[in-house]
Amino acid sequence: MKFVLLIYRGSTPLPGSDRWNALSEAEQKNIYADYAELNKTEGISQGLPLGLPEAARTVQVRGGKTQVKNGTYLTEGVGGFSVYEAESMDAAIALAARIPAARLGGAVEIRPAEKYW
Repeated sequence: MKFVLLIYRGSTPLPGSDRWNALSEAEQKNIYADYAELNKTEGISQGLPLGLPEAARTVQVRGGKTQVKNGTYLTEGVGGFSVYEAESMDAAIALAARIPAARLGGAVEIRPAEKYW
């Protein structure tokens, strides 16, 4: 079964931010190493890197008119995503718990992939 893992940034320190710069070099390296290790997990397919939330545009159509808003749809914004092929939701939860954003102020939402068409 395939699961989509949506990684929400929350207050997770991003490289180049004040919160990131406040981390020790060792902490920064550990975070990068944790992500690198996750990428080696069998069954994981990383999504394309997403730009910063402030570069996002949200599009909605209301009353037949296109409306464009600067920024993300949700205030926290999605920081990234992966597709994980695993035997169970429990396996996907265990993987999600290893994602650094889950412990650094963000969250990971897991959804089973579905076929609609």
